[in-house]
Amino acid sequence: MQKSQRLIQMMMRINASKSFTVRELADEFGLSSRTITRDLQELSELGVPIYSVQGRGGGYRLLQERLLPPISFSEGEAIAMFFACQSMDYFSSLPFGEGADSALRKFHHYLPADVKEKIDRLKNRIMFWSPYRWMSPEILQTLLQAIMIRSVVTIEYKSSSGVSERNIQPIGLYASSGFWYCPAFCFLREEIRQFRADRILSASINESIPCREDITRKTLMDKPQKNQQEQTVLRLELTKKGVWLLESNSRIAPYIVCNEDGSGYADIQIAAEDLGFYVDFIWQFGSDVKITGPIEAMTCMKQKIESMRLLYC
Repeated sequence: MQKSQRLIQMMMRINASKSFTVRELADEFGLSSRTITRDLQELSELGVPIYSVQGRGGGYRLLQERLLPPISFSEGEAIAMFFACQSMDYFSSLPFGEGADSALRKFHHYLPADVKEKIDRLKNRIMFWSPYRWMSPEILQTLLQAIMIRSVVTIEYKSSSGVSERNIQPIGLYASSGFWYCPAFCFLREEIRQFRADRILSASINESIPCREDITRKTLMDKPQKNQQEQTVLRLELTKKGVWLLESNSRIAPYIVCNEDGSGYADIQIAAEDLGFYVDFIWQFGSDVKITGPIEAMTCMKQKIESMRLLYC
């Protein structure tokens, strides 16, 4: 029996019995106690939570109740799974602790040599790139734990108006453009709000506040949609270069209408509360993208221009 197959069978045996001795495994697998001890050490290094029990009746036990049984993958599935896991490497922080890296090492360890070689050829040639945004992994883990155990979290949150303490009941976590977001019920505002994880300064489980049962049934698919809020229409005029600059932007591109000379325009329905965000976004394109409405957006842009002019007087 190959060593990799033996380790898998040993892991299944350990998972089934929970406690065992080296002699029991040696007799069952027909190996020496020395070989079994080395195998147990290797399983421990791979992350199998084994610990030794000293004294009479001692042996080994699992630190936790369950291990997942081995799963068979085809070559194509193995490659897909490897790069799906590796895609998370490009996030600065994850809510899974070291679990993702540990799982990837285990997965790669048991792949056949030829599949490992194929994957190694693809490394740094296939990437699921995400902009680097630093945030606290501990805060992400607290939010994830709260979702799993259905708990309220007390956070310190930094917004444009300053730092405030909030009690929130997280609905979920999702990543976009490198940022992690947490839609949650805010007990202060008594409504569902969206919190950006990098703006959460601290987070701790708060068991003194009972969860709302209606919120525990919600998922990310239930978070408030922008089209359910007060709407306005952002109107843009684009030079030929402006069209080129914005045609790859998922927010703007679907609304661009091109003229015969290559210039264009766009009328975009947005949530009124997002107007400032879009003005800041359009600012970077200078004279190639001009806001022509609504008047609030034009006024905001003029104020930005005046502030910049005064800064360099």
